[in-house]
Amino acid sequence: MKNAMPRFSMAVLAIVLTAGAAWSSATGSYMDNQVRRELNKLPFITVFDHMNYEITGDTVRLTGAVTRPWLKNDAETVVKKIEGVSTVINQIEVLPLSRFDDQIRHATYRALFNRNSSLHHYNVGSNSSIRIIVNNGHVALEGFVTSQMDSQLAEMAVRQVPGTFSITNHLKIG
Repeated sequence: MKNAMPRFSMAVLAIVLTAGAAWSSATGSYMDNQVRRELNKLPFITVFDHMNYEITGDTVRLTGAVTRPWLKNDAETVVKKIEGVSTVINQIEVLPLSRFDDQIRHATYRALFNRNSSLHHYNVGSNSSIRIIVNNGHVALEGFVTSQMDSQLAEMAVRQVPGTFSITNHLKIG
């Protein structure tokens, strides 16, 4: 009779741990969905802004780059209101105001998404899957494309834009 009790306790403990792990991954998924939803609902985000986040426990770390200073503050404000978030570390960079960078942004946009481009379908309103980040003449492509070929086409199109000092292609395939 003594041996039966520990086996039963071990089985119950295993079930409780499995249920706890499933609950914690479900809550992590819930928080992930909420953060993504709130950031996507921010007004005034353009193809020239890019925000990422990382969730560790109840802490959310925001990264990326935006063209308007209030977007950085708005992102932090909406994420702080999410249930389960206790700390927000806001490392979003506010890009400097520059007429030169604005010219490169718009020329890059035209090169990527003109009507003759095979990449124009990646630009759907403000929720474009390709983001153009320009900082002091340096261009970074962020986001997602469906193939390696599209990633290479995007980089080649940006290389044709006059005035760019460097191009970094962070486009993910998926």
